[in-house]
Amino acid sequence: MANTVNTKGVVAGRLDAEALADNFSDLHPPLDDHEALVAADRCYFCHDAPCTTACPTSIDIPLFIRQIATGTAEAAAKTIFDQNILGGMCARVCPTETLCEEVCVREVAEGKPVLIGKLQRYATDTVMGLGLHPFTRAAETGKSVAVVGAGPAGLAAAHRLATQGHSVVVYDARPKGGGLNEFGIAAYKSVDGFAQAEVEWLLQIGGIEMQYGQALGDHISLENLKVAHDAVFLGVGLGGVNALRAEGGNKDGVYDAVDFISELRQTDDLTALHVGRQVVVIGGGMTAIDAAVQSKLLGAQDVTVAYRRDRSAMGASQFEQDLATSKGVRIIFNAQPVKVHGNGSVTGVEFERTDSSGDDLKPTGETFIINADQVLKAIGQTLKMDAGLELVRGKIVVSADGKTSMDTVWAGGDCSLGGDDLTVTAVAEGRDAAMDIHATLMGKGHKDG
Repeated sequence: MANTVNTKGVVAGRLDAEALADNFSDLHPPLDDHEALVAADRCYFCHDAPCTTACPTSIDIPLFIRQIATGTAEAAAKTIFDQNILGGMCARVCPTETLCEEVCVREVAEGKPVLIGKLQRYATDTVMGLGLHPFTRAAETGKSVAVVGAGPAGLAAAHRLATQGHSVVVYDARPKGGGLNEFGIAAYKSVDGFAQAEVEWLLQIGGIEMQYGQALGDHISLENLKVAHDAVFLGVGLGGVNALRAEGGNKDGVYDAVDFISELRQTDDLTALHVGRQVVVIGGGMTAIDAAVQSKLLGAQDVTVAYRRDRSAMGASQFEQDLATSKGVRIIFNAQPVKVHGNGSVTGVEFERTDSSGDDLKPTGETFIINADQVLKAIGQTLKMDAGLELVRGKIVVSADGKTSMDTVWAGGDCSLGGDDLTVTAVAEGRDAAMDIHATLMGKGHKDG
């Protein structure tokens, strides 16, 4: 984290290593063989399944659950991976409670859905644990594609392009791949180095070269990539963090939540991580909840999430909100930060009550202060690139197939304008853009020919 540590309240080692290991254990322990069969047996195997329609990657959920029920987990995994090559991570981080499981017939009738997410993890973990990769490359096409960003969208695009026989070079600014899955989600959602294991497993397809430490705009340029490759896919995510529009927002103790989470995900020693005694997280999305819960798990005494709108507008799902409150996190709605208090280091945040009952957010004039020695900003991210592409609201404009305004350039994931900012949505966009790239490349001659 960029700011200096406020030694009055932000310290390391609030909890011992044993307590931290327990706090950051797997949020959803995997099913064993018997549990998987019992869970699969609850599925009605609907012909016109609403769960499949609700899945952004359109996995045939009844089919893969039936395959588990008949003892063929390997076939179930292939069904999943055909649509979502990052099905293992999505089984861990996907908000199934608001997607496939929310519309499950069992959920509607009984209030208890089939455990689709856990069954997906069971199938994908089985195959990955055996070291199997159920795909082979098509014959070499002689075409080369650059993929910028080794996150969910980029990896999905790279794998699909490689299966079609294209040569792929993935460029990423970080020292290793995974993107959001590696650096941006709560540690208790992806334990035991799964994100890196998934990247290594995905690369077994062959035909994909990884080049790390290559940031677009610094080390590589879009124009040069267009010259060197037949097509370019941008899956660069959103690297910039929005500014906190409150007086005193640059005081010591005010951090970006994404940096806080990234540092936590990359550490080998949780006892070395600094956390405040009184932590305020500003924002209402998944990043805010992940930062708040992990602050509490690191030993913070009081953790508050403050969101400027009401509960219905909050980006984090009800499950995530309930998870936070179960860990002792307080969530305050209709609270807009107006001033960060403190002489050098933060001592509190002043908020103004808002009225979000109409179309516009209105200030009420009522203010209050929450004491804090650490503030984590989770107020959204912006695109960190300017390469002549058409942008709207800070994101790249794309067609339904991921085409940008620039010839031979496609984009997908968080950096593109459109779907939800979810791992599973990014995978779908990367996969679909890859197929459009493939169709385009095979429909015309090589650029050098």
